[in-house]
Amino acid sequence: MAVKFDKINKEHIKFIENQKMFVIGSAGADGFINVSPKGMDTFKVIDENTVVWLNYTGSGNETSTHVQENGRMTVMFNSFDKAPLILKLYGKATVIHQKDERWDEMLAHFEPQVGTRQFFEMKVELVLTSCGYAVPEYTFVKERDTLKKWSNKKGQEGIEAYWEENNVLSLDGVETNVLKFS
Repeated sequence: MAVKFDKINKEHIKFIENQKMFVIGSAGADGFINVSPKGMDTFKVIDENTVVWLNYTGSGNETSTHVQENGRMTVMFNSFDKAPLILKLYGKATVIHQKDERWDEMLAHFEPQVGTRQFFEMKVELVLTSCGYAVPEYTFVKERDTLKKWSNKKGQEGIEAYWEENNVLSLDGVETNVLKFS
């Protein structure tokens, strides 16, 4: 039932743009595997083999350490409406921090937001679709604005203090480089 593609096609882009949620998967050579649900307008298809994900501040920063170690990332989109479909993107990602040369290039794809922690650019090596027949149907109610309100209340200085307290090490004790100033 699965179908493999070597690039993102127009039908895939339309499907991705219609999803309200996606899941990021990453793993280092050792330690914990990370799977993290994401939402809001934080994912863009740049071309048939390149995607960018804006990563807001969160309680952990596992993906950053995993990607810096080996680059491996999987992104999964799942239909929860009447037409079932699962779409996965597999590839190698890089992390772009605030002080990196490519920060403004990445930021140009999104509305600037307080709390933007880093970007991940992934070169897609494989697109895989599967049926999703066993996934239940759900109805989208609305986006949560809690994270944006929290970030705006903290301000950039408060966000950076939060990073220093909560985001500099992964669960496995590996440096995330979130405070990297290159």
